[in-house]
Amino acid sequence: MVEEFTTVHLVYAAAAICGILIAEAAYLLFAGRSDRRSTINRRMKLQQSQLSQEQVLIQLRKERGVGTSRSVFSLARLRDLRTQSGLVMPLAKFLMATSGVAFALVLGAIAMGLSMRFGLLALPPLTLALPFLVLRFLRKKRHKRFGIQLPEALELITRSLKAGHPVPVAIAMVAREMPDPIGTEFGLIADEVTYGSDLVTALNNMFQRVGHEDLPLFVTAVSIQATTGGNLREILDGLATVIRERGKLRRKVKSISTEGRMSAYILTAVPMLLALAMLILVPDMYGAVIGEPLTWYLLGATGFWLFLGNFMMFKMASFRF
Repeated sequence: MVEEFTTVHLVYAAAAICGILIAEAAYLLFAGRSDRRSTINRRMKLQQSQLSQEQVLIQLRKERGVGTSRSVFSLARLRDLRTQSGLVMPLAKFLMATSGVAFALVLGAIAMGLSMRFGLLALPPLTLALPFLVLRFLRKKRHKRFGIQLPEALELITRSLKAGHPVPVAIAMVAREMPDPIGTEFGLIADEVTYGSDLVTALNNMFQRVGHEDLPLFVTAVSIQATTGGNLREILDGLATVIRERGKLRRKVKSISTEGRMSAYILTAVPMLLALAMLILVPDMYGAVIGEPLTWYLLGATGFWLFLGNFMMFKMASFRF
């Protein structure tokens, strides 16, 4: 009776912990979505909160990982990913959250029948891989949004230059008129120039913070114009057209490769749906062998081959340029 009580409550506790920590991870992934869809960026919101311009710059630089000291958790790769993903949560707190999610997943698997030995072996790699996966996902979403906004920002700068404004004023106009992520990033450029930095250095800092593949074109164009002169308006006008056409080509290739990606989704979902159907129709079929070590070896091999097949299919369906 005591053993049954303990097992049942262990399952309930694992389910509760998994639910809480997965909800926290979901909030982490999707927090601020309404801000990204808003017409006002984070820099403008901070300016409305009775902070001085210098305090806004310090706060944004702190959130974006600029000028912060290294700590035990501030590994170089994770730090770069955190900065480029736009995550404002401190790195130590983020690692604690992902470690808790990894522990909850392993605890839930142990409650469902996974042996303690396999659970302890799976916990370290899952704890190490989960932060990278989450940050790469957030960075990909931010890059996609930034790539859509960049041609619009360049065209806004071009129109401002046509009106006779200098380059810093045109960049500050982008910071005022456009939402995140590009509004705050260009606002940081404008603030850094205001407080003594040169324009090229501020643009290079933005590239380090964002890491988007189209930004070097913009940084190089402004750098050449600053050193050798030239018509920056025409350069940026042509650059906006090039970046927009690259985006159209990327979306066209993505639509052409939809068949390959859908095949990967279907081939991945079929065994999972089949296992779920068997659990519903014949509950005792897998329950009798779930505690056997060989079962988990076979499940691990199945997951590995599914991952390898998906990796190859997505690699064939991707187009990098």
